[in-house]
Order: sequence, then C-alpha cells, then structure tokens
Amino acid sequence: MWAELLPVGRSAASGGYRRHAWNSADAECRAWFEQQATTRGLGYELDRNGNQWAWLGDPTGDGAVVTGSHLDSVPDGGAFDGPLGVVSSFAALDELRSRGAEFTRPLAIVNFGDEEGARFGVACIGSRLTAGVLGREQAYELRDADGVRLPDAMERAGYDPAVIGADHDRLGRIGAFVELHVEQGRYLTEDQPIGVASAIWPHGRWRFDFHGEANHAGTTRIEDRRDPMLTFADTVLSARQQAELAGALATFGKVAVEPNGTNAIASLIRGWLDSRAADETVLTELVERIRQSALRRGERDGVRVELTRESYTPVVDFDGPLRDRLAKRLGGVPVLPTGAGHDAGILASAVPTAMLFVRNPSGVSHSPAEYAEQADCLAGVTALADVLEDLACQ
Repeated sequence: MWAELLPVGRSAASGGYRRHAWNSADAECRAWFEQQATTRGLGYELDRNGNQWAWLGDPTGDGAVVTGSHLDSVPDGGAFDGPLGVVSSFAALDELRSRGAEFTRPLAIVNFGDEEGARFGVACIGSRLTAGVLGREQAYELRDADGVRLPDAMERAGYDPAVIGADHDRLGRIGAFVELHVEQGRYLTEDQPIGVASAIWPHGRWRFDFHGEANHAGTTRIEDRRDPMLTFADTVLSARQQAELAGALATFGKVAVEPNGTNAIASLIRGWLDSRAADETVLTELVERIRQSALRRGERDGVRVELTRESYTPVVDFDGPLRDRLAKRLGGVPVLPTGAGHDAGILASAVPTAMLFVRNPSGVSHSPAEYAEQADCLAGVTALADVLEDLACQ
C-alpha cells in the first residue's frame, strides 16, 4: 500500500507532495482508497462532504468504531502526515482478520477531505463541515489562489456541492474515533515508538493585510514611500519575539505580494499568521500584541493594517476514559499533548476521540524530510490493531 501511494502527487523538483483538495493527485488518492476498500470486501461510501468511508458491518448501526486520517498534503509536504494513518488503518484491519477477531461493532476506515487546508486556507474542511463547525455558506465563500470557489472545485471533480453541510446523524452513530498519526515533533524517546495524545493546543490562522502604495522602485524618494513590505517584515520579527516571550508559537509561512514586481514598491502585502499556545488566553493575547505592533509600525510607514481571523480551533482535551483505556491497553505508553491540529480534534466535541502517535526520529514534519522508521510504523499498526480489537471486538 505504501509503495502504491508514494509517487502520487510527488514533485520531481522538491521531492515533496502536492496533494491538494480536488486536484488530480487528490483524485488518484481517492481512487486508491476506494480500491483498498473494495479489495477487502468493505462497503464503500462517499458522504455529503466528500469524505470517504470503508465499512465492515452495518454503517447505519450504532456504536461504530472508526479509524483513519487524511491523504492530502501541505505544499511540498512529507509522505507520512495523513497517509500513515490511512494505510495503517487498512493494515490494522488485515491484522485483526489474521487474528480471527470477531467484531461486535461496525468498524469504519475514513479518509477526511482537505485536512491541511492547503488550497482554500481553512484546515480540516471535510471534518469541519461534517461536525457543523464550518457552515455551507462559509464554505461556499472559500476561494483558492486562482479565485476558484470551493463548490466549483468540487463540481469540477465530479462531486455535488449542493449537499455539503453538518452530518450529525452520522456522528451520532459513532462510538469512538481513533486517529493514528506520525509524531510532529520529537518527544517520543528511543524506547517508546508509540504515544497517546492528551490534548491539542488551541490554534488558528489570521490574515494580515498591509495596504501601501505602488510606486517606482528606482525613482520614488525614500521619504515619499508607503512601503507595506517594511511593515510586514517588522511584524514577522515582532511575532517571533512576542511568541518567545509568551512561551507560544507564531509563524508567518505564507505571503502574497501585489503587484509582485522586482522594480515596483508593493501596494499590498498579505501575510498569513499561524499561531498556537497551550492556553487560549495566552493565544488571544499573543495575536493582539502582534496586531498592535503591526499597527504601530504601519502608522510610521504610512501603511494601513487589517487583520482577519480565517480559522480558529479552541483547546481540545481528548476523551479521558478513552485516552486512559488506550494507554493502558498499550502497556502504559507516554501520554503527551501536541500543537498540531487534526480531524480528531474537530470531531472531539461530538464523538469520543483519541489519537496514537508514531515516533518521528528527526521531528521534522510538513517537509519532504518527514520520516518514520519502518519498524516504528509496523509497531503503530500493531498498536492500532490492539486498540481496535479492544473497542470493536468485545
């Protein structure tokens, strides 16, 4: 399975993946998922929000145990973030069948669409729509860098955007959701290949718009310039400084420049801030300090600054009894928080949810250098199979 997925959407130039929502690579991944389901004799289903489901047992039954993750990527992302969870889910089912496990609950494997938000700027769109966290009207307004609306992209890919929206009946039939994911960071030790998540830090995405004045780079006097690049650059440095003081994280990883000419002073800089903290109050205060810093510098530079919150996820504490049950079943593995968002975090308000982490020896993620040892990945499959057996075969 892993070998089949490796070439899909991979850039020859960077070695990273460009599996973005509703593009051709995404379509290949979706076809792969459907094939894995049908090959195993599972019931295949596409829900109203474009998420894929593979069912063992009655999909309309109550108390289903669900596992899975996502197959899309950030721009030039790594091979493990998302796909490891989906591949491991199918492999864990194979392992349970080889054990002769007898299922007493329906079991499903899911591929949530557009988890990374690389194309439309909002993470976890598939699970957000399903949970009702993202409404249809909001989703319809989302556009990619080329101005293509989300519903139009879905329609071009052969899906019906008219039916997207909250799917509370589906979530109400789920008894537990367990997502396996490669560790994003380096906290698991050499003798601990598997961990259980305790919580997800609150996090969000904010867009800063710096409005200046376009002009000639070679003829405009320094004192006559209203250059938004200066305000943006100062804000980037301020964000790093304020995050360090707060013990939090703040990253400008995406920027758009207009008119984007080498010999032109920019008229508009758009910079996207990703910020995360262990506490919601700390996060709110951090973003406000960054905003105030941008406003002060903007006033000095003659630049107007606007801030728009594009997405926000409050702190997620995973279901305590389920978390403890998993940790005990796996022999007391480490329980640790994470700063990364996941579909499991979106579903946690509606479904008992837990996560397993597979050790990442380098700690690198969202990069072509992302990596996990095969032995650790196989340990993850065994751990997931043990957990699913405990939940779905009692």
